Amino acid sequence: MADSFEKPVLELNGIVKIYDGERLVLDRMNLTVEKSEVIAVIGPSGCGKSTLLRCINGLEDIQGGSIALDGEVITGPKTEWNKIRERVGMVFQSYELFPHLTVIDNLLLAPLKVRKENKTEARERALGLLDRVGLADRADSFPRQLSGGQKQRVAIVRALMMRPEVLLLDEVTASLDPEMVREVLDVVAGLAADGMTMLIVTHEMQFARAIADRVIFLDAGSIVEEAPAEQFFDCPQTERAQQFLNTFTFERPKDDGSNFVI
Repeated sequence: MADSFEKPVLELNGIVKIYDGERLVLDRMNLTVEKSEVIAVIGPSGCGKSTLLRCINGLEDIQGGSIALDGEVITGPKTEWNKIRERVGMVFQSYELFPHLTVIDNLLLAPLKVRKENKTEARERALGLLDRVGLADRADSFPRQLSGGQKQRVAIVRALMMRPEVLLLDEVTASLDPEMVREVLDVVAGLAADGMTMLIVTHEMQFARAIADRVIFLDAGSIVEEAPAEQFFDCPQTERAQQFLNTFTFERPKDDGSNFVI
């Protein structure tokens, strides 16, 4: 966790998001994220989880409040969101890989075009990251030649190529077959162990319990409950959170590697 004298990496103050001029999606939301903290964002469908991440990344405008990155307010008419997105990476459930480019070319595109990095050095780093996620042999493959789990691992590596301070993950296993979920979540668990600051929207409750420092539970655009992960899952304080968790079955971690243990 961050030193008490360090500024939070992210601060959301009174965030309001309204769609179509009338539908309130985020209702004066406040949230602080410390360096190296992993926060699981959970809640029922339509509660504002994905919208929250999209607002932080500048993909959605906000109608009230402010967002600060390293103590600097980044919400405003003069915000250069392309520069902010170099520091706040985002991984989507739909991969968003360019189908006409190989894996390595997908990974090198932003570092070379946006950051003007040296191609040899960027390629070496990309190959190292691919090796780390078990895809060293797929650098020259095209996305159509990959499984869903492999595509998602490539998407995570692409975000890491920009050396982000914060990584936002939006339901990164939602479109995967069950057998592919584990390979992606193992990569995310490794990033958490390395100290990457992350906000993770997920429906994988067992994973959220194992990986998160803190859980925020959203309902109807508001944070209904916020607590350390074990406390939240063992003893939720609100009736709404209890109702939500009762729809899931939890198992205690075993020693055979069948559950997520960091």
